[in-house]
Amino acid sequence: MAQTVAEVMTRDPATVDAAQPVSVAARLMSSRDTGAVIVTVDGRVSGIVTDRDIAVRVVAESKGHETPVLEAYSGDLVTVGPDTSIDQVVQLMRSNAVRRIPVVEGDRAVGIVSIGDLAIERDEGSALADISAAPENNP
Repeated sequence: MAQTVAEVMTRDPATVDAAQPVSVAARLMSSRDTGAVIVTVDGRVSGIVTDRDIAVRVVAESKGHETPVLEAYSGDLVTVGPDTSIDQVVQLMRSNAVRRIPVVEGDRAVGIVSIGDLAIERDEGSALADISAAPENNP
């Protein structure tokens, strides 16, 4: 059984600068088949933008596709390092009510760990693990 985040995280996560339009983030989500992109400001990890953020903060507010990611992303960010234990990241997700946590070394995103990644590792018989492990969800 995996002991650290590095063993379960998705490596080489998609990133977008906060000044870029949300359409860039959406295209990254589409091409990477993911629901979240890590947001950077001046090259440093600053937040995360999800497909839901774009739907609720841009589309539902009738803002255009050129709206900067800065207006859609969540900047109140919890991050972990690759050596963080699985138990610690589970606790962080619970206490912060988040489904994804960027994995950072210095200022650089090296991965992202999701609740689905943890379900596959810790609760492989669950519906979430089944869905997360399906080939179409792991290109």
